[in-house]
Amino acid sequence: MKILVIDDDDFVRMLTRVSLSKVGGMDVTEASSGPEGLVAAEQNRPDVILLDVMMPGMDGPATFNALQATTSTAGIPVIFLTAKAMPSEQARLSELGAIAVFTKPFDPLTLATEVRRAVDAPRKLPDPS
Repeated sequence: MKILVIDDDDFVRMLTRVSLSKVGGMDVTEASSGPEGLVAAEQNRPDVILLDVMMPGMDGPATFNALQATTSTAGIPVIFLTAKAMPSEQARLSELGAIAVFTKPFDPLTLATEVRRAVDAPRKLPDPS
C-alpha cells in the first residue's frame, strides 16, 4: 500500500514513516506542507493520504479541499491526523469527507493496522438529495 503523509512536524513524519514502513510494510512518501503534499499526491498517486489538520499556511482542511478539487487526486482516501480529540472536531473533519480521523499521539505499533482498517471499511455514499 502506498501512503502519503502530509505533516509539518518532522518528528511526526519520521514516526509515521517508521511505523507504516517498518511495522506495516507500506511504501511511504512524505510532504511537510499542504502545497508540497498536493504535488506529492499528484506525482505519486498514493492509495491513502494521512493529513495533519493544523499546519501553517495551508492547513489540513484547505489541503483536503484542494485534493478533492483536482480530478487526479479527488478519489484518494484521506485520513486526518489531529491533536484535537474533541468529538465535535472529529465529526467536523469526518463531514468534510475523510474516511477516518486519528488522534495524536497515535500508537506506532497499531497505526498500519488502523490505516488498513479505515481503507477497507465500507463507506457511506453521499445523499443525492
